[in-house]
Parts: sequence; structure tokens; C-alpha cells
Amino acid sequence: MRMSPPIRAVIFDFDGLIVDTESTGYHTWREIFEQHGHELPVERYAQVVGTDFNTSYDPRRDLEQLTGRDFDWDAVEVARKTHENELRKHLQLLPGVAALLQEADALGLRIAIASSSPRTWIDSWMDQLGLHDHFHHISTVDDTGKVKPDPSLFLHAAEKIGVQPEEAVIFEDSLNGLRAAMAAGIRCVVAPGPMTRHLDFAGAWKRVESLAHVTIGELMS
Repeated sequence: MRMSPPIRAVIFDFDGLIVDTESTGYHTWREIFEQHGHELPVERYAQVVGTDFNTSYDPRRDLEQLTGRDFDWDAVEVARKTHENELRKHLQLLPGVAALLQEADALGLRIAIASSSPRTWIDSWMDQLGLHDHFHHISTVDDTGKVKPDPSLFLHAAEKIGVQPEEAVIFEDSLNGLRAAMAAGIRCVVAPGPMTRHLDFAGAWKRVESLAHVTIGELMS
């Protein structure tokens, strides 16, 4: 049996994994759909989790097709963002995140974030949650110009923290993230959230109920 390479680094996705920003985003879009007499099933919205509207599902295009009308999306987005900002004030770190960060630090591992979101979004959360000191590097769409399922974000993060892809482990909650990890040749532990639990994560190295259900020690053994 071929031994897995030793783990020298952990790379975290951000949205839906460290903080459940995916549910707040879905909640605001579902309300917009309801205002116009339509439902937005989780299964449909989940296509966008881990990537962006241009790469996958676009709720704006969907609502225009359902209603047969045009919208002033700039105005809609201002109102949606205001609502989302209210919801985000109540968000905390998801279970298991703090313990994994502490464990990775104690083990002397390199720790990074690789996110399809822009840097300003990640930085605003780092400020709110006081997380800046916990990561050696953060890769965002601003660095690569590409989002998951493209593997470039994970490869960029691995390079910046000085490890080979096979020496890292990725923590993800989305199918787009898993696909990116597999394309990058990096082992991926999936901890799905409310938006992604219904999905099939075939190809994941490990699937867990939440990050509270895994330790790096277990992964190393």
C-alpha cells in the first residue's frame, strides 16, 4: 500500500467553511425571489457555492427568465447587501474552526486560505473575527483571476506557503471546491454546510459532518 505524503500544510476555503456566509447569501436571494412570486430551491442556488455567478448559476438571469422582466440590478444589490450586512453581524466561526487552527499552529503546519471571493471581502471578515494572525497566506480571486472549480487558487496558495500540492490538505464545503482540489492534486476533506449537504462529494479524501468532527492528528495517522 502506497503511503500518503506527510501533511505539511492546511488550506482552508472561506465562505461556508470558516463562516456560514453561504446561508445568508441564499437567504437574501430567496427573499428577492419570493417578492416576485417565485421560489429559489437550495439545490438550484447551491450551484454557485464556492464559485461565482459568471461561472455557474446566476440568480439574476434566473429571475429575469422566470418573471419575463428586466431589473435594476445595481439598486437590487444595494438593498440585498444592506440586508446581508445586517445578517452577518450575528455570524460566528463555525464549529471546529478555532480548534483546527490551534492544532495546525501547534503542529507547526503552514496555514492558508484559498477563496473564490475578493480580497476585500475576506479582509473584512478577518477584521470582524480577529483572524488575521492565524494564517500565513490568503489567496483570493484577485491573485489568480480564476475561481473554483479551476485549481489555480489552491496551487497559488500551496506555492505561496512553500509546499508541494501532495503535502497539503484542503478543507472545503462545496462541490466546486472539491473539484478544484482534485484538479490541483491535493487531498480534500469536505465538511458540507446547509447549502451543500445534499450534494455527492465522490472523490473527497474524507467527508465529515463538520470541522468539529475531524482533527489533523487523525488525518496524519
